[in-house]
Amino acid sequence: MKPLSAPASPKTATRPPAAPAPDGGPIDKDPAAERPTSGERLASLVQRQGVLAVLVLVVVVSSFVYPSFATVDNARGVTVQAAFPAVVALGMTLVIITGGIDLSVGSVFALGGVLAAWASQWGLLPALLLPLAVCGAIGALNGLLIARAGMAPFIVTLASLLAARGLLLAITDEGATTYLVPKESAFADLGQGSVWGFGYPILIALVLFGLGGLVLQRTSFGQTLFAVGGSADAATLMGLPVARAKVLVYLFSGLLAGLAGAINAARLSSGVTIIGVGMELDAISAVVIGGTLLIGGAGSVSGTLWGVLLLAVIQNLINQIGSLNSSYQSVVSGGFLIVVVVAQRYLARSRRTT
Repeated sequence: MKPLSAPASPKTATRPPAAPAPDGGPIDKDPAAERPTSGERLASLVQRQGVLAVLVLVVVVSSFVYPSFATVDNARGVTVQAAFPAVVALGMTLVIITGGIDLSVGSVFALGGVLAAWASQWGLLPALLLPLAVCGAIGALNGLLIARAGMAPFIVTLASLLAARGLLLAITDEGATTYLVPKESAFADLGQGSVWGFGYPILIALVLFGLGGLVLQRTSFGQTLFAVGGSADAATLMGLPVARAKVLVYLFSGLLAGLAGAINAARLSSGVTIIGVGMELDAISAVVIGGTLLIGGAGSVSGTLWGVLLLAVIQNLINQIGSLNSSYQSVVSGGFLIVVVVAQRYLARSRRTT
């Protein structure tokens, strides 16, 4: 006679294991185990929106301390100055999300401005298409060498930085020639005109950031970028187009840097040869301060926008204080970057242990 098994005690009974999936896939997990804890949600919120809180705090305090800060003209000046590095930082955001880096954007930005100013004598379209074509080609070459040839992003983009700066010097006779944008031309109006008090550069930057946010959050391409940054090997095993995604983000980075340089040339009415030095470091700082992880796999374009604005506000505040000079901008930016990187490591550790 088969012995009867004792019934399980209500206090020690456990949930029966979930049945395997009909197609032989992995066993279903308990949904409660996948739900993030309150600590994880708080760490994620601070990582994504912490820079916005700091920006609001700095703006509110500065408005009381410096009366000239909280004016329409000053706000317009800050946002116009921030529009160009913001466009460059947008491309850098896509690159860093995939776990890469682009050190060439500063030189590409300056090259785009010189090419646009030189081509502006033939009209608006040549002034835009030429820098986009050349700078896009530089970005695409970076992507091909990194994704297809397996070269390190740091080395490839450092070489592109030197090459773009050398091409700029060759076009301008070692900086001796400055190309001017025709006054009252359609191209000049692109950098100096405004709608409802908002300059065209500001509107262009906002439109690009809106499109970038949609691409990252609402398209399969955006989800591919996050997967590649999380683990390129795992993304490859999932059948995702890893190489194509990397080529495209470097292409976009070059295009955006060239576009920002072209619009800046329209605003300045000339192709200035000495700008863009160190701009790649400012872009990286804004992206990381905005919550994008340097190791890739996490980030947002909205955070980058807040990071750019925070650095622009700090620079404006330094200019408001007569006893300090502009060199303190680099000191403050570096300090913010260190604090943010340390905070990111702490938040990541907290999310793993909660």
